[in-house]
Amino acid sequence: MEQYTRPTLTGGQGKVERGRAGIISGYVFRVIREQLGLTQDGFAESFGVSADTIAGWESGRRPLTSVPVGQMLVHRHRLMHMGVGPELLAALERATEADVLLASALDDGASTDTGPLGAWVMQRDLVEVLIWPLNGVAPALIRALPSPRRVRRGPVPRAPDIPAEDRARFFARMRETAEQARGSSNFLLRRQALYLAGFDDETDTSDWLAHQQKLVRPDDWLSRWLNSRSVAAVAARRGDRDRMAHFITRTLADDDAAETANLNYWAYWIGETPHIQLSDDFIASPAPGPWQGNRLLEHLVQGLTPRHGFFDLNVHTLWALLAARPTLLRTPSTARKALRARLPVMLDDLQLSARTRRELEGIRYAIRLAEA
Repeated sequence: MEQYTRPTLTGGQGKVERGRAGIISGYVFRVIREQLGLTQDGFAESFGVSADTIAGWESGRRPLTSVPVGQMLVHRHRLMHMGVGPELLAALERATEADVLLASALDDGASTDTGPLGAWVMQRDLVEVLIWPLNGVAPALIRALPSPRRVRRGPVPRAPDIPAEDRARFFARMRETAEQARGSSNFLLRRQALYLAGFDDETDTSDWLAHQQKLVRPDDWLSRWLNSRSVAAVAARRGDRDRMAHFITRTLADDDAAETANLNYWAYWIGETPHIQLSDDFIASPAPGPWQGNRLLEHLVQGLTPRHGFFDLNVHTLWALLAARPTLLRTPSTARKALRARLPVMLDDLQLSARTRRELEGIRYAIRLAEA
């Protein structure tokens, strides 16, 4: 992976305040402590550090990103011994990565060309954690946690706390990065900056994104496909289902290469594939990659929420997945059971598009064949 330099964690113009350099990992660390049902004092005693150290990690005053790698491995092993599960440990690791990305974006002196944003193709678990302090929406893993035992003293924020000016600064930096990134060598950097900029709730975001997409018209098929998908995804997130329907009809349907690219993209996005990719080239493989599809099936079924901007894309991708991996329905699973139960309700929706209805009917028929 491309190497990058961690931003300077000092105060002052153009630098990142130290207390803001570890807010996401600090918040996740506090979630871990609360899931164990421990106060800061109790956790410090079990962990073998001072209570002030725990408070500093959780607040970002002593960022976890500043802890040496070897010491972080020791801390990780201690958390394992205390009973912290692999999902929360993975969330802490992603939160640390997100802190580095956030700090880089907030540091006006950091170069985006050599920074982390364009170094590898990001996945859902990292993006959800990175955007958490910016839109207040907790990652899926955090939302699924049981309510913590009562160890809190007084009111606490429900998400990593970032000042409004830092939030505005982050999105301004994403726009600046996208506008300055030009050429095929910077396509990934530009694409990911545009994607993150799309989370900004300012009224001019949609117009700015549309203008940026018109400025650069890639020559190669994959870049054009990714451009179209990015436009549709941002529009769907903002409630515009027509743009997504247009993407499915004009870009995906009846194009084997586009359908394969869509499946490969989804599988990587949700973590079905085991390896980090340094470019988008893997998406254009001539056949779906060496992934099983069970995790993707579960994710798509969970996303079958009518009226949601991504509903039509979830249905179409599910339909394409079952065509490419028909064996997924032959083994009883929670996802198959949930899909079978939801189908009649979804098909009763009078506002379904003709294409989505046909695909849902096709999925129901595939389930009947698998169960026959």
